[in-house]
Amino acid sequence: MVKDLAIQILIKKVEELSSRFEISEKENKILCHENAELKAENAMLKAEIEVLKARLASNSHNSNKPPSSDGYKKETVKPAFSKIKGSKQGGQNGHKGHTLKQVETPDKVVICTPDACTCGHKYEKGQLMLAEKRQVFDLPQPTLEITEYQIFKASCPSCGQEQKGVAPDGVNAPVQYGNKVKAFVVLLNVHYKIPYKKIQLLFGDLFGYPINESTISSAGEKCYEKLEESENIIKSKIICNNVVHADETGLRTAGKLHWLHTATTHLFTYLFVHEKRGAGAIQSNKSILTDYIGWLVHDCWSSYFNLKNLKHAICGAHILRELQGLMDGGETRWAKVFKSFLLSIYMMPFDERVMRRNHIESRYDRICGFGEKEEPPPVKTAGRKGRCKRTQGRNLVERLIREKDAILAFAFNKEVPFTNNLAERDIRPAKVKQKISNCFRTFKGAEIYARIEGFISTARKNQRCVFKELCTTFEGQNFITE
Repeated sequence: MVKDLAIQILIKKVEELSSRFEISEKENKILCHENAELKAENAMLKAEIEVLKARLASNSHNSNKPPSSDGYKKETVKPAFSKIKGSKQGGQNGHKGHTLKQVETPDKVVICTPDACTCGHKYEKGQLMLAEKRQVFDLPQPTLEITEYQIFKASCPSCGQEQKGVAPDGVNAPVQYGNKVKAFVVLLNVHYKIPYKKIQLLFGDLFGYPINESTISSAGEKCYEKLEESENIIKSKIICNNVVHADETGLRTAGKLHWLHTATTHLFTYLFVHEKRGAGAIQSNKSILTDYIGWLVHDCWSSYFNLKNLKHAICGAHILRELQGLMDGGETRWAKVFKSFLLSIYMMPFDERVMRRNHIESRYDRICGFGEKEEPPPVKTAGRKGRCKRTQGRNLVERLIREKDAILAFAFNKEVPFTNNLAERDIRPAKVKQKISNCFRTFKGAEIYARIEGFISTARKNQRCVFKELCTTFEGQNFITE
């Protein structure tokens, strides 16, 4: 009996221990699951903190933010490209100045003769000698030149038929503005970003004729139509170039966000407006890049890589800004090494780059390998579809690995520049236009701006007088179509 009781007690204890073990095993599984979730959440929160810290530290020098977003308390930042050793501040040797110089035939001469001598002698004309000349460059009183066309008629004494004189082409109304006025208002509105109302006030102050706003608008429309052939020639010239720069920027048009796209070279600028930023615009009938087969320099916007017929080169300045953004975060070592490496290649003579190509490419791979190990791996967010969450540094290092040839294109191809500054300079005037006028009311107005601004930029690149070229455009011909 005692043995049976002891056995029963042992059996109960074993059952109790096994049930406790099962419970602890379940609790352990629950805790492990919770621990895994907490680890994933912790990693996600760390990544979000890094993103927020990077956003707080971002400015125009380490991100794609414009300089205007830096505010009044922006820090003094050293330039990315160091100055050449021994170079002085200011004008360099060989730089042609643009200071005023005296002319041989002035428009007006004022004679300044000395008064009578202290002894009372008055100087005659033959006793005077020219001591020096001083010339003052000033504006004459502006005025509009009014040309009257008097159209006569006569009756033939032989047959009695009446004949009437014909006015020149373009002289269609009793009173109208000429082509020079139209060219001037188009230049003021498009290139100098002056609104219609301000142009009207300016004409009233200078000439005494406050030009009608509808006249300014119709002048822009007419100039747009006259420049159609010029724009087609500009596009054909750009396609024939070995290197083309491309970029895009947001443009508020007709109450919606549109995009201003550019394809530009050192001598020609083409601008067009589209509703889309990506492939819809880049592969549209307005774009010229679908037919291009040379080097395209851009800022690594993914839609450009859909163009398979051309060769890609990525802007080095954008890469440097992103690396600087990681460095400002303070927890990335590889970014500092890669920035120094990229700048050293830029400063290296081209022949030396070609000789050391294998060394440069192997070092590039090693630094990217360090970055891949240093940056946290992608994290899958629970309950969310799509790509795994990546940090800013992870995205950059993966892009550097993927687009190695495009990033190093400048190093081994002499015609490829290091930056995409040419395209950025050509679209920057549109941002100034928006700051002044805020938006374009119509899509047609944005198209008029793009075509005329592209022509003016082309004229400036070719060292042409913009006002003169606009005047001849209204007359039917300019330096592109002649």
